[in-house]
Amino acid sequence: MVRNDWSGQTFPHPPGRRPVVGDVLGTDPATPLQSTMRRGADLGPIFELKIFDQKFVIVAGAEIAAELADEARFEKALPPALVALREFAGEGLFTAYNDETNWALAHDLLRPAFTRDAMRRYHPIMLAAAQELFDTWDARPGPVDVSADMTRLTLETISRTAFSQDFGSFTREDQHPFIPAMIAALKAGQRKGTLDSMPGSALMARRIDKRNAPHQAYVDGLLDDLIAARRASGQDDVDDLLGIMLHSPHPETGQRLDDLNIRHQILTFLVAGHETTSGALSFALHHLSRDAEAVRRAQAEVDRVLGPDRDVEPTFEQVPKMRFVRRVLDEALRLWPTAPAFGRSPRQTTTLSTGHVMRPQDWALVLLPLVHRDPAVWGADADEFDPDRFLPERSHGRPPHVYKPFGTGERSCIGRQFALHEAVLVLARILHRYDLEPDPTYELRVSERLTLMPAGFELTLTPRSPSPGTAPAA
Repeated sequence: MVRNDWSGQTFPHPPGRRPVVGDVLGTDPATPLQSTMRRGADLGPIFELKIFDQKFVIVAGAEIAAELADEARFEKALPPALVALREFAGEGLFTAYNDETNWALAHDLLRPAFTRDAMRRYHPIMLAAAQELFDTWDARPGPVDVSADMTRLTLETISRTAFSQDFGSFTREDQHPFIPAMIAALKAGQRKGTLDSMPGSALMARRIDKRNAPHQAYVDGLLDDLIAARRASGQDDVDDLLGIMLHSPHPETGQRLDDLNIRHQILTFLVAGHETTSGALSFALHHLSRDAEAVRRAQAEVDRVLGPDRDVEPTFEQVPKMRFVRRVLDEALRLWPTAPAFGRSPRQTTTLSTGHVMRPQDWALVLLPLVHRDPAVWGADADEFDPDRFLPERSHGRPPHVYKPFGTGERSCIGRQFALHEAVLVLARILHRYDLEPDPTYELRVSERLTLMPAGFELTLTPRSPSPGTAPAA
């Protein structure tokens, strides 16, 4: 169990009452994060929730979040949900403890996989996956399930770039069996992460493990077979992530990752690499579909950069030119950061600016949807969608470390540039090819799984003709 007692220190907390299973201090068990956002709105920049005998210290203020981002004083902490996820993803980059050496080794080995030259290699793979999605949309007119299709797209992209595996998301009539097995294993880990403080948790954990065992075995077996087949092939010139992990020794120590940790890293990239990007694209499309002026500006920009041919594909060099499209994504990630929280612990006993003493065994959760809406930083309209918040002149002078959709410090997301390049490319192509027609009765519902995602969000996509007379940017 991941205890968090803070030596009996007290914080503001919601009005207490005796909790029962599935009803923790009035929160909705299906949407605990959003319930915490609602209940924490008036509790100040740092507060606590108690779930049975477990204390969760929540950071909601930007100033304290920036303080916890100081790498000299603080480091990554694994709250219960991530500890439970280790049963699925092991010592992956996302789930490893700070004192485990494999994460640092994997981080150093994989850094070349996210350089500019590497991004240039991945660019045509991203384009090809996006075109397959557009072909399916063009073949079946009518509303599309945005979140589901964005998830299929980003899973195909990361699987093809990470280990040259095609899951057939756009060609199979049914899902590849790996996908439901992976989702079932993830859900099992999430459920176990909520059990530690509940009566009868050991019995419930055993039942979850028993139900999940076939899914976990299938996922592990498929990836182990993939790794073994690549080793047996003798191919040492494949420069996907799997090839780098198999054949690249550490440049200083000569160390290599073993096959078990390679499996853990592949799982990490599959899960984190597609869930976060698909959520960012889905939230961006939702907000755009409610903002006609933002759509007009975005389409004018992509028409200017890409020209009048709706079928043209952006070059690698054109993607960074879509600056308004990038601001749309930045603002969507501000309002709904798809990885919504991260844990921090002090490297040694320290006193926060609030006066609370924090020891190395204590941890706090930085709740990004609240930090990113702190009116002291983002203004009285912090709940509103405004891509121009990220214009250089408005960003200048903003305190550092108050915008953290990819985490913070040395354990932040190594694939940030990969995700942003893919997201800008895909969003630009969608806006260039289609007009967006939302369901006027839809109200945003946010699904909470490992990440955040719009639920039940559909768009009707009408083929459009880009503005005449535009020419690709020089």
